[in-house]
This record gives sequence, C-alpha cells and structure tokens, in this order.
Amino acid sequence: MVAALKVGIAGLGTVGAEVVRLIETQARTLSARCGRNVRVTAVTARSKAKKRDLELADVAWAKTPLELAVDPEVDCFVELMGGAGEPALSAVEAALKAGKSVVTANKALLAKHGVRLAKLAEQKGGALNFEAAVGAAIPVVKTLREGLAATAIDRVYGILNGTCNYILTRMEQEGLSFDECLKDAQRLGYAEADPSFDIDGHDTAQKLAILASLAFGTRVAQSAVYVEGISSITPEDLRAASDLGYRVKLLGVAVRTAKGIEQRVHPTMVPKTSSIAQVMGVTNALTIDGTGIPPITLVGPGAGGAATASAVVADIADVARGIRAAPFGRPVERLQETAKAPMERHEGGYYIRLLARDHAGTAATIATRLAEQKISIESIVQRHPNGSSTTAVPAKAAPVPVILITYATHEDAVYRALSAVQRDKVISGRPQVIRIEKN
Repeated sequence: MVAALKVGIAGLGTVGAEVVRLIETQARTLSARCGRNVRVTAVTARSKAKKRDLELADVAWAKTPLELAVDPEVDCFVELMGGAGEPALSAVEAALKAGKSVVTANKALLAKHGVRLAKLAEQKGGALNFEAAVGAAIPVVKTLREGLAATAIDRVYGILNGTCNYILTRMEQEGLSFDECLKDAQRLGYAEADPSFDIDGHDTAQKLAILASLAFGTRVAQSAVYVEGISSITPEDLRAASDLGYRVKLLGVAVRTAKGIEQRVHPTMVPKTSSIAQVMGVTNALTIDGTGIPPITLVGPGAGGAATASAVVADIADVARGIRAAPFGRPVERLQETAKAPMERHEGGYYIRLLARDHAGTAATIATRLAEQKISIESIVQRHPNGSSTTAVPAKAAPVPVILITYATHEDAVYRALSAVQRDKVISGRPQVIRIEKN
C-alpha cells in the first residue's frame, strides 16, 4: 500500500476537533476509498492545555501554524483558524510554497487572496481544496468545478447564510419582527453577538465571489459583489409576498448577462413554487442553471461542526487519492477580471410598497410617474390595517400601504419613478423595494 497521508491541522475549535475525530473513526473507510491510510500526525492551536476530549497522545504539537505548515512530517496542511489575514495567510502560503497540499474552510481567506493562493498551488503542484468554505456539507464546489465541467453555466443563486434564512423563516411563520427573531437567533447560537457580518450580507458575498469564479471563470473578487442585508424587511413585506405567491429570501446571485457577470446579494422575492422557496430554517441551498440541463438544486446543512468537518475530510481524501484540480476550475491565467455591475442596470421584476396619502389624484400621480419611466405594473394591491386588500385606494385620513408588482424593468427606472413620487408628496416615508427572481 502507498505510504499514509500525513495530515497537520491548524485550529482545534469545533470543526478542527471534529475533523480529528472523523479521521480516527472513519480510518478503515478512508483507507479503502483512498488506497492509503490517512493519519493526523501534527496539530497546533491557541491553547495546548484546553480540554478537547481528543486522543492526541501520538500527535505532535507545533508551536505555531507557520511551523506546522513547513513541517516535513506533514503532507497535507489543513487550515481551520479562519480570518482573511494572519496567521492563516502566511501559513497557507508557506505550505503551498513547500509543495504541500492545503485544505481550508476559510471563505474570508479565499475571497480576498484566492487567486494568489491558487497560483501558488499551480506553480508548486499541491492541491488547494476548499469545499467546506461554501455550503459546508453541500458539495457545491465539486459540482461546479468537476461535475459540471462540460456545462456552460448561466446562473447560480441560493441561500448561503443559515442565520438570515432562520430569521426570515421565523418572521414569516410567526409574524415576528426582525429584532425579535434576531435576538432569538442569538440566544440559540445561530447568530453572533455582533451579527452584522451575517445580516448585512457580507458572509453571503464572500461565498458568492467564490461560486462566481467556479461558475464563470472570473477572478475571485468580493469587491465585485453588490451587497444588501435583511434588516429592512418587515412582517408586512412577508405577508404581502405570501399573498402574491412569493417568499422572501436573502439570496446570493451570480448571473451571466450581455454586459458581463452580475454578482449580487440582497433580499429577494422568489416564487413559492421554486425549490429555493421551500428551504426553511438554518438550511442552505444552491440552484445552478446551465445550458442544456434542467436547474439543479443542492440542499443541506450550510454550517455546523459535523457538516463542515465532513467536507474537510472529503477534501483530504481527494488529496490522498492524488486528485489535483485547478482550484477555481481553470488555470489562474485564464481567470477573467471582473468588476461590480452597477445595480442601476439590473433588469427584473420589482415589489414596491408605498404608504399612499389621502390626497385627490394620489393613485393617478403614482401611475403617471411609473408610466413616464415605461414601467408596466403586473399587479397593484392596497393593504388595509385589518389585513384585507382591494385594488383601489379609498379616501382615508391615514396613509394606506399600496403594493405594486412590476413587470421586468431596469432598476434605475424604478428609483427615478419613486424619487418623482416622493417629490410629489403623495406618499409618506421611504418606499420599500425588493427585487424578484424568477425561476
């Protein structure tokens, strides 16, 4: 049998500890599938003294991640420390320069330095595997990079953050406010004490930048992603969406357009009949639209120690088998530069919620401003305080919510029309606008 693959793990938190356990408990299965044994030979962590319920008596301890990365007794360096900077960056670079293969779950590192690291892996002959960085146990990276290598991808979109999906699910099902659901998510451990990275869409943006590179051959660039979070979503929006046959999700969307690759993260209304709309709670999902194939939707746990460790060990198994794939599906020199697509040029349907004032001619004014921008309305519904709806705006002293669904139009046209409506003083407050993503 081929000599055992010697694995060094930097970071023994929830995921790192689970990787050690999984390699130990699945030793026979891994050996049978890889044609060689896989052994953890060295580790490093912030504290050696911390109790971890792991059997590490025969495992060497490195003083630093960098020391572990260049250890001659390590063939595969596994980075599970996190963060886009140090010590992860230097350690991964050192391992790749030494000709070792690297496995990481670090989406932040890849979103910022992925191209640079992929080039090193190509030059030195090691693998750079990162299935766990996007979607944890859902095999989205292998699907795009290898399973669909002969398919022209038109669009990838999905739910890539379980915290946001949990909040939106609770808001919809229980009529709770965003703040109430966020507090509950924090209590249950689904959201951090500072939840901004998740709820403002940045976690999803990092993952989308990686997926867009795999799908379209672009250089990984988080700066090319338009980002909008979910804090503006209200129970009223979710009720209106449901009545109209939609559900609101925070989506990451990368799509090929005539003007280039559009990458965006924002709350989105999706038809209830779509696969993505059925995904509730902390679950993640990704739909892939490709030329000549029906849409493919992958669904599963997008986070958690066991799920992430499963993907990490699968990547280690590929290294043990001798599999070497271009990290982003193409040689680095063939990855194309990409820039942020101006959302003003985005084309699609829109949900618009206005608070219409009780003025003579209010409805006519709104209709005129939309018509001036050549915006066609698919439906218009007035929401009464008691939850009922009609298709006309009656005379009432208090402003009344009016819901508009447009046919496909350009975003700049929508905001020009709404700016004009605000100047006309026929609505109160700021309009709510949510993009619609069709099947």
